[in-house]
Amino acid sequence: MTPHRIGIIGGSGLYSIEGFTRQKWVKVKTPFGDPSDAFLTGELAGREVVFLPRHARGHRILPGELNHRANLWAMKKLGVQWIISVSAVGSLQAKLKPCDIVLVDQFIDRTKRPVEHSFFGRGIVAHIAFADPICDELRQLLHKAAKAEKARVHNGGTYVNMEGPAFSTRAESLANHRDGHDVIGMTNLGEAKCAREAEIAYATMAMVTDYDCWKVDEAHVTLDMIIANLHRNAGQAKAILSRVIPTLPSEPNWPCHDALRNAIMTEKSLWPAATRKALGPILQKYT
Repeated sequence: MTPHRIGIIGGSGLYSIEGFTRQKWVKVKTPFGDPSDAFLTGELAGREVVFLPRHARGHRILPGELNHRANLWAMKKLGVQWIISVSAVGSLQAKLKPCDIVLVDQFIDRTKRPVEHSFFGRGIVAHIAFADPICDELRQLLHKAAKAEKARVHNGGTYVNMEGPAFSTRAESLANHRDGHDVIGMTNLGEAKCAREAEIAYATMAMVTDYDCWKVDEAHVTLDMIIANLHRNAGQAKAILSRVIPTLPSEPNWPCHDALRNAIMTEKSLWPAATRKALGPILQKYT
């Protein structure tokens, strides 16, 4: 039986965490195409862990090119029940400073690809509850671990998911700031939606790298600035991951782990065979 594993999605440097042992790269074929990269399996803090470099090793995939369905389907196939996402974001509020960590709890969707953020369709209709898109239990454990590491951490916040790859115009950034949103990024919404449909508990550790471009008394965002602050944040992110992983429960029994129980509208007798097969790891509890 596949163990209940913990997934990490983030930058390539994160898998060099001290104590991450028994490492093995595993390729996974999915009915939704290729994932971002192979998956690095192993053990960390006594738990089975699966790591995915979100943009591939060498950072070769644009945010808009990410295949969230393939990434999350493969995580589910590998037995992942919890996912911690580590990602770079721009701050939209003065209190959220570069190198702070924001444990977001809400999203604003500014993408144009909603169909690509769902496993369903092709004869099976499902509507998940998504009012609270982040697993609260996992977020609180991350908050506790971050506080123990003396990180500058903010528990809660709204993440605006834009498409990119260009950064915001100043008008867009000022509008997001005035609307009271907290951070902006290009990747996490699709992950969160697919994770919820796959009944995986998902939480985001958003690492602030810059002030976007709304804050006119700061230099506007550049790639060099983002990379420099990401490197400053990397050590802290690794320490938080090492601390939080052994605190996760051994069994997947949080509400997110039953997200599909009342979400599937289509009668089982009408499920097309091909779609049922493609969604095998996701629908296994309901077939």
